[in-house]
Amino acid sequence: MFKPTPNPPKDGPKSRVEKLEEKRLEDATNRALDYYLKPQPAPPPEPDKDQLFIVSPHIDTETLLANASEDLLSISTIAADLADDIDESRRCVALAISRMADGVQLLVERALDHLETKEVAATAAKGQA
Repeated sequence: MFKPTPNPPKDGPKSRVEKLEEKRLEDATNRALDYYLKPQPAPPPEPDKDQLFIVSPHIDTETLLANASEDLLSISTIAADLADDIDESRRCVALAISRMADGVQLLVERALDHLETKEVAATAAKGQA
């Protein structure tokens, strides 16, 4: 059978309806890929309603360590002061508490130093890039 007209071009102009359907399909594909490949970070867990005191989950590590260091220094000072006011058997216990608080404070201070070193290195790396 003879065909009087040639085949229409494959990549010819698309109608407005075809363009709209193509756009909808592309948007749906992107939403599906984003849902499975880019999951949203999990929200912070809800605080236990039975707790009287909680630490705010938005406080950075450096601030937490600085406050812990100050509290340990206070504990050490209180224990050393208490050791001056009590007799020999309890004096050793108070001095032991003071020494333990001093040791833990040194650990916290070292952790703060490591944080500062990482921040300086990160800043220097950004400056070179």
